[in-house]
Amino acid sequence: MELKRAERRFKLTTRDYARLAAFRHALRGFLRFSEAAAAEVGLTAQHYQAMLILRACPDDGRVTINVLAQQLFIKHNSAVGLVDRLAQEKLIERAPSSGDRRKVELRLTPRGRAMLAKLAAVHRRELLRVGPVLKRFFAELSQPPG
Repeated sequence: MELKRAERRFKLTTRDYARLAAFRHALRGFLRFSEAAAAEVGLTAQHYQAMLILRACPDDGRVTINVLAQQLFIKHNSAVGLVDRLAQEKLIERAPSSGDRRKVELRLTPRGRAMLAKLAAVHRRELLRVGPVLKRFFAELSQPPG
């Protein structure tokens, strides 16, 4: 009885739950795809995300370990370990910060850019494939409940 009252209070229907479940399924499916695509080239999904953050920064922009940690929603010390692994694979490099000598700035190496471009192309194709499903979801979501 309590559950039905809560659903009425928040105006939730079985269709609403189905939409949310379908969206979560599509989102998780894309994330699983991303994990597998990264693994095929010897990376983790987090490695790919970190490299994507570095490449998304304009050429004159600077990404520090702190910024990377914030973007990935991880702790600073976890970001340091991630950067260490990517640097060891020669996918990124550290450079002294031009504005603060206590910090380092991160950039992709040519090898990192090449690997990222390959992965990003695969991800773009997958997004083009699942895009129509997500577009329909968001179009339905914007419709008034009924």
